Amino acid sequence: MSAATPSPRRRRMSRAAREQQMLDVAEEVFGERGYQATSMDEIAERCGVSKPMLYEYFGSKDGLLVACVGRSKAELLDVTQKAMAGAATPEDILWRGMAAYFTFIDSHSKSFAMLLREPTAASPETTEAVEATRRQQSTLIAGVLATFAPSAPADVIEAYTQIIMGASERMALWQTTRPDVSAEDAARYMTDFCRQGLSPYLTPAPPPAGAEVPPELR
Repeated sequence: MSAATPSPRRRRMSRAAREQQMLDVAEEVFGERGYQATSMDEIAERCGVSKPMLYEYFGSKDGLLVACVGRSKAELLDVTQKAMAGAATPEDILWRGMAAYFTFIDSHSKSFAMLLREPTAASPETTEAVEATRRQQSTLIAGVLATFAPSAPADVIEAYTQIIMGASERMALWQTTRPDVSAEDAARYMTDFCRQGLSPYLTPAPPPAGAEVPPELR
């Protein structure tokens, strides 16, 4: 009788890859269940790991949520910066930044909505992680607005940055309830809003070659 063929060994996942898998699954479950209803047991089961291993990596359910937010913060900065890097004009920078933001939020819509709808469930550490993401985006937006409207005073740039931050979050949350509204639609609404609001500080575009300049502008 021949010896049984040994079964192939399962390839061990590296710590970094395992951590990313856990974060992927956790974000999915948080988005589906909400923070309060999410259990570490379910996340561990979906990951195919033990619950003690989950605690070894993140310490607690809240630590896991903080890690999810931290990863999203880094990814959001990366995608928006890369999108704006290819822009040719200040208006194109604004459009690309808005489009990248809403596309990213759209791909993380469930977990994003959970964070905004359950603010009281978060620990101080989670709240700080969310606020750090807002500060990151505020710095990015302020720089874009200063390029888009270079004659705008610093306090106007600061005020519009806060307005845009709040409006973008509300727009993204509204978008999660409107499957007919695409990320591109949301980006266009916000870009139009910025253009109208900052219009007093924008340099008029030069008229097309051969076009007659209206008498009141001569």
